[in-house]
Amino acid sequence: MKRISELHQLDKPREKLARKGTQALNNEELLAVLLGSGVRGKDVRKLSREIIALFDRDFDALSLKNLCEVHGLGPAKASQILAAIELSRRYLIRSNRRITSAEEVYEELVEYGAKKQEHFLTITLDGASHIISTRTVFIGTLNQSMVHPREVFADAISDRAAGVIVAHNHPSGTLEASRADIQITQRLKEVGKLTGIELLDHVILSRDGYYSFSEEGLL
Repeated sequence: MKRISELHQLDKPREKLARKGTQALNNEELLAVLLGSGVRGKDVRKLSREIIALFDRDFDALSLKNLCEVHGLGPAKASQILAAIELSRRYLIRSNRRITSAEEVYEELVEYGAKKQEHFLTITLDGASHIISTRTVFIGTLNQSMVHPREVFADAISDRAAGVIVAHNHPSGTLEASRADIQITQRLKEVGKLTGIELLDHVILSRDGYYSFSEEGLL
């Protein structure tokens, strides 16, 4: 098993990064820096190549389970990879993506419209309506006991957000707000006033479109 420190001086990804910057490294080298070492019978370069091959096959379906199917990659290193990807994703989204309408919320979360279980999500926004973070708060049947305001606003406060949008999908396909949806929305709106973080919208998602509390004049 070779560690990065045991590779030839000119081939060390860390040394190359220090000399030339991250852009000079190929994908395998970048991953080798993140991993730090290989495993018995498989050096860090070979392990990196196998993981990159997994990325290339289906990056969107990447999970702890399928990463751990790569021989020699345990939960600890697989978790490091997923954490690095998620952190990068959040900062890239934060710097570029803006939400100014319910339609854009739907475009951002369109994949959830086809989910077979209900997902309740939050999008935190800065003062210029840039996305700070998108999170799944819980998965399951929507009710007030499950959607507690602290779960929504704790993250928004941590993000120093100016506003928050909540969304959930209706696996049945209906695009009408239920009594529970309305009650939850009013409760979150009231808490938003107390925290100074405005509830900007509650969007219901389905395969065929969306329903916006804001557009319907219910906020």
